[in-house]
Amino acid sequence: MYIDRTLYRGRADEGRLEKERRCYDLLDSLGIEYFRIDHEHADTIEACREVEGLLGCVICKNLFLTNRQQTDFYLLIMPGCKPFKTKYLSAQIGSSRLSFGGAEDMERLMDLTPGSVSLLGLMNDREGKVRLLVDRDLLGDASFGCHPCINTSSLRIAMADVREKLLPALKHEPTYVNLPWEIE
Repeated sequence: MYIDRTLYRGRADEGRLEKERRCYDLLDSLGIEYFRIDHEHADTIEACREVEGLLGCVICKNLFLTNRQQTDFYLLIMPGCKPFKTKYLSAQIGSSRLSFGGAEDMERLMDLTPGSVSLLGLMNDREGKVRLLVDRDLLGDASFGCHPCINTSSLRIAMADVREKLLPALKHEPTYVNLPWEIE
């Protein structure tokens, strides 16, 4: 995978999709400092490993989930290297039979495509249809790593800015969950 090994401070506009520029507009309007690495498509946590080293933080695993009836939608954010099994989450949020949400719902609700799921996509969910779930283990991290709604760039944002500025601006009150590091 090609990675521009330069760590940039702030935004890029030239050749960028509108949804990526909207992410930068939001972060800039909130006075949030962020750093950026540009790279080829990195649509899995495994593909992000080298990017993490250059960025200086762990890129979060972002999972778009839905219930069996596809009436409730969730964005789960958790440490990238932590395994995930729906049974450990279902009981905590009162929803059984969770599965991965479809690309059409992801696009409709958050203007995202598979492999580009990000906390920043919640800025596009103006009707509040997606419930934000955050693994408590992320709260101890100094930095938060995510894509700017496209998987050809990755951002590092101070966790304090995420909690104090970004989450309130997104208007999606997080539900904190405790997911195990080891799965039986």
